[in-house]
Amino acid sequence: MDATEGLITGLAEGLQPVRRLPPPGVRALLWLVAVAALAAVLVLGFANLHVFAARAREPKLALELAGTLLTGTFAVVAAFELSLPDRSARWALLPVPPLLLWLGSSGYSCWRNWGAIGPGGWEIGESAHCFVWILAFGVPLAAGLLFVLRRVRTLTPGRVAAMAGLGVASLAAFLLQFFHPFDVTFMDLGLHLAAVAVVIAIAGAAARPALAAKG
Repeated sequence: MDATEGLITGLAEGLQPVRRLPPPGVRALLWLVAVAALAAVLVLGFANLHVFAARAREPKLALELAGTLLTGTFAVVAAFELSLPDRSARWALLPVPPLLLWLGSSGYSCWRNWGAIGPGGWEIGESAHCFVWILAFGVPLAAGLLFVLRRVRTLTPGRVAAMAGLGVASLAAFLLQFFHPFDVTFMDLGLHLAAVAVVIAIAGAAARPALAAKG
């Protein structure tokens, strides 16, 4: 008994109370509000809102915008939920429906543009700038999101990182539309998806040291 009590006493020495984290939905909302505030500053300061408003009246672009924004939002929520060990892996399916909407509406726009401009839709042109844009905004946002998620020390860092990478890259692609004065082409869509994949890969590479559980 003395040995047991001594062991318990030794384990209890120096312990500090643990501050409970807010629910994952609340933390996701706070993070998204912070990103929205940053995006608002960029859009109001640098975007041509008249051009964007004219383009946004088209139903196909409205669907594309909705799909992109919801993909980013739902993927971020899924990342926060999956960071907890008791959450179902089915949270990873949350961004799938809006992702399909995004791809479907973008693919339709690409098809229409290809019919209108022909082989020019396969030229890189301004598409390279779109690729750089998504990386330039997606990678810092991914770093910030992983920094926020680090306190949880998830048991599935790869899955969380995939959702985080998809979320921030989709939000970067949504923000890009405010500075994108023309409809997407096949090359645009291809490079957008390539940039999303690169952001997910970078987030995945950083996941284990940033998120993996101690022990």
